[in-house]
Amino acid sequence: MRTLRKLLIANRGEIALRIARTAARMGIGTVAVFSDADEDALFVRRADEAVRIGPASARDSYLRIDRILDAARRTGADAVHPGFGFLAENADFAEAVEAAGLLFIGPSAAAIRAMGLKREAKALALRVGVPVVPGFSDLASDLEGLDAQARTLGYPVLLKASAGGGGKGMRVVHRAAGLEEAVSSARREAEAAFGDGTLLLEKYIEGPRHVEIQVLGDTHGHLVHLFERECSIQRRHQKLIEESPSTALDDARRQAMGRDAITLCAAIGYTNAGTVEFVLDANGDHHFLEVNTRLQVEHPVTEGVFEGLDLVEEQIRIARGERLRFTQADLDARRSGAAVECRLCAEDPDSEFLPQSGRIIDFHLPEALLAQEWLRVESGVETGSDVPVHYDSMIAKLITRGPTRQDAIARMIRALSSLSVQGVLTNRAFLLRVLSHPDYQRGDIDTHFIETRMPPAVEPAEGDEILRRAAVAAALAGHATRAPHAAWLPSLAVSGYRNHRVADERMEFEVPDRGTVQVGYVDLGRGAFRVRVEGGAGTMTGTVRRVASDAGDLVLEWPDGHRVPTRVRSDGDAWYVHALGHSTRLRERPRFLDRDADSAADGCVAPMPGKILAVRVALGQTVAAGDTLMTIEAMKMEHAVKAPHAGVVSALPVRAGDQVAGGATLAVIDAT
Repeated sequence: MRTLRKLLIANRGEIALRIARTAARMGIGTVAVFSDADEDALFVRRADEAVRIGPASARDSYLRIDRILDAARRTGADAVHPGFGFLAENADFAEAVEAAGLLFIGPSAAAIRAMGLKREAKALALRVGVPVVPGFSDLASDLEGLDAQARTLGYPVLLKASAGGGGKGMRVVHRAAGLEEAVSSARREAEAAFGDGTLLLEKYIEGPRHVEIQVLGDTHGHLVHLFERECSIQRRHQKLIEESPSTALDDARRQAMGRDAITLCAAIGYTNAGTVEFVLDANGDHHFLEVNTRLQVEHPVTEGVFEGLDLVEEQIRIARGERLRFTQADLDARRSGAAVECRLCAEDPDSEFLPQSGRIIDFHLPEALLAQEWLRVESGVETGSDVPVHYDSMIAKLITRGPTRQDAIARMIRALSSLSVQGVLTNRAFLLRVLSHPDYQRGDIDTHFIETRMPPAVEPAEGDEILRRAAVAAALAGHATRAPHAAWLPSLAVSGYRNHRVADERMEFEVPDRGTVQVGYVDLGRGAFRVRVEGGAGTMTGTVRRVASDAGDLVLEWPDGHRVPTRVRSDGDAWYVHALGHSTRLRERPRFLDRDADSAADGCVAPMPGKILAVRVALGQTVAAGDTLMTIEAMKMEHAVKAPHAGVVSALPVRAGDQVAGGATLAVIDAT
């Protein structure tokens, strides 16, 4: 048994907070490491101690083994927990931690080398008789050879980074014409994310389901599996919604997959936590994909179906030399109910899930919901937090559990509907659309669900009504803020400081892609307002009552008598309204417009801060709408910047290697 008094957490965000909570409960002190971009982050403030380890770039901070070990030495840490991502599956890091006399909370370096690299893990699976997806682990060095390998497998094929997961360095290639660019792009992304550009080439299975098995092994030779997690709801090959149990498995398939996971891990004496990932084909047969030699993002799903289980605690106990506290038979009898996890990401689902950055103006769930034992929130942000451009876009996870899958889903819908997250675009509303989809409700899903069964968001018929009500809520929240400062005015002039009580106070708002909304209102006294709203496809008039108001938390009674709790927050000229599961962002228009500032160049701008990787056009070149102009790297992903319309490139102020700010002009296209 090794003593562990202080734990350094070599990670950031919600996973750093989650590990710290378990450590605190076990009486273990915690040390956070942080980059310049994270100096004010929640996980830094919540740790017992914290050490700055470098600039914002992960390559200069969270991927610097020497700086992390120096932080451990200076703070007297006994152990290091790598979390997930960054160095979590880096065998050199595990080795360096052990060489420094510290406990590594994870598998051995040898196990990471054997299984952490997809190429080696696949070879091992073949040796021990676990079914694998056909493919090549040694890619040809020339395009002709690559194409020959792809044709041997049969297009479509899948390129994958050998050194890591999370969708980084992964590309589906449907035909030979796209192979060269896909290889180049996948290698760049893998190198940036994992420091290793090695790729695998596999046959791409059409309509697959992604199901994984959680395993735990101690240092005394005991190895168990904790059943499956279904992870088929994905975008950009990255998981969005996970659940357990999987609707794809019967008991026979579940047991077979569990046995194969144990066989694979036992072959190398695997210890600590790991996840064996499989893909199910159209026949329901399973094929080994890879082993994640670390804690998974979705580990709370497994904890949700085993009452009282804490996988981080088990990791720490195993690293200290303790025996597993349960057998496979115990786990078989103990599993119950269902759990669902949703990843809340700062991204724009309507723009190909483009990552977002900025400040969180509001992050709020009602206390009554947070008190429910069936809801768990793992968040790396709070109101006022900054979402930096340098790291993954996930900002929180919500996990619900229930006696049945339908109970867990219904509770998740309730939680997401009640969540107000404002200031940056997120996938909250998109997650609700997925959860409410009839096919998802039936469990009829695959990894292409989002591309094939989620049509572009269509504004519902009641969308205009929601917009008009949001504008009224913003106007009345503004009135409540201004009214106390008008005490020196005559009592008849409270509403907007007007001389005549019967005169409308007016506010006008802009809504992205929806035009403008004008709100006229008169304070009738005792919380009643006569309102007239013009915008969207119609007009709303009537008396709205402000039943309660507390710093932007309103209860409004609408003309039909419906009382609705409404949360309103403002930031400069931006207003954010959340009510009945809908979030609306409005921009208050000034009374006197600056028309010069309102005009814009006919250009193409950076969607976020990032680095220009490649410029694919030249001055004077004619382009068509949708042509790729350049590639920008942001939040560890590559994004194609495309021409908004046909025309001629008349200005090109950037070149490869430039760092650009969000909103910076990248090119100007003169329409033809």
